Amino acid sequence: MNANYQCLAHDLLAPETSIQQNRHTENRTISLSDKAELVYTDFAYNRPFSIKSTASLEQINDKMVACGVRLLFVTEIHGLLQGLVTFTDLFGEKPVRYIQEHGGTREDILAQDIMTPLVQLEALQIKDVLRASVGDIVETLAIAGRQHMLVSDTNDKGEQTVSGLFSSTHLEQSLGIKIELSPRAHTFAELERALT
Repeated sequence: MNANYQCLAHDLLAPETSIQQNRHTENRTISLSDKAELVYTDFAYNRPFSIKSTASLEQINDKMVACGVRLLFVTEIHGLLQGLVTFTDLFGEKPVRYIQEHGGTREDILAQDIMTPLVQLEALQIKDVLRASVGDIVETLAIAGRQHMLVSDTNDKGEQTVSGLFSSTHLEQSLGIKIELSPRAHTFAELERALT
């Protein structure tokens, strides 16, 4: 090893050692008037999980379970975002609809068949999030009818990036309330089904 480095002292942990919790939320109740940053999942500190567009429904489910998440980003080989797939996409009506329209079985369905494509993804801007309250985010999710809301930023090259997200499940747990999401049709086909 390089002579410029030295070994640091290390000792056994004391009995009854605990794990330090996030200081922002430790022993603290979140309220609607708090800063939105308190309930923001920032990808600078929390790793986002992704999957390839050719992943099967079983692979998607296995990865969600293994990672403890209900949303996976669908990315291409170079890491560029193609879309996202959620727990609701996996176990909702999308797989049934796909089989009705294309035939086959659940085993034939891939992430690309049920994901929400990039061109349909909406995001808040980080500059707005930094000025927002938790209540603003709750209202945004409720009116948009979304379980997740992405947040976008710009990197050093001036390119748009997804820097994090808000989750209605996380907000409900933090606030101890149920967020009523407005039903929202995302395509003309969904709108037509909702009206009939």
